[in-house]
Amino acid sequence: MQAAAPAWAPPIVSSASAVSARPRRGASAGAGAVRCELAASAPSSAAGSLAPRWAQRTVVIPPQRRGCHLITPKIVNGIRDDLSEFKCGMAHLFLQHTSASLTINENYDSDVQFDTETFLSRIVPEGPSAPWRHTIEGPDDMPAHIKSSMFGCALTIPITDGRLNMGTWQGIWLCEHRDYATPRQIVITLNGI
Repeated sequence: MQAAAPAWAPPIVSSASAVSARPRRGASAGAGAVRCELAASAPSSAAGSLAPRWAQRTVVIPPQRRGCHLITPKIVNGIRDDLSEFKCGMAHLFLQHTSASLTINENYDSDVQFDTETFLSRIVPEGPSAPWRHTIEGPDDMPAHIKSSMFGCALTIPITDGRLNMGTWQGIWLCEHRDYATPRQIVITLNGI
């Protein structure tokens, strides 16, 4: 038996009363933090507009060469209409593949992407002398699975005032670990108010 849903839910309000203790690189001093909290008030017509909501989209990234690729603009463009409807919430990104990965890292200097790929290639051996048993899909496949597990296939990013709330120097990367990539699907689920 299902429990009946409440006729109203307390509204959730956002405030900028807390102040960060120390500014981040590139951030202005005294930038306010955003808090989302339940208001202790009776039901009102405004409560309906702040009801929790969900949205889900799949963004397809075209095949990329091996390496780390900044995809923040592609993600934001794919969810722009839904994202703008959220005052406060979370965005969950899930990559539906086992030979690529997602991470958040530097969005300014592309040398970081190159150096990260260099690091991964050095710590996960590849080729005929590598010790891997799983080689049915090619010598780069098992190393791609290991690299994917190192970074992971999911990210969670806060949403504030209709935008992904990342740091000044942060961007979303798709790390492609195969030599001959295919399009990569990322399921993005948004929830909040």
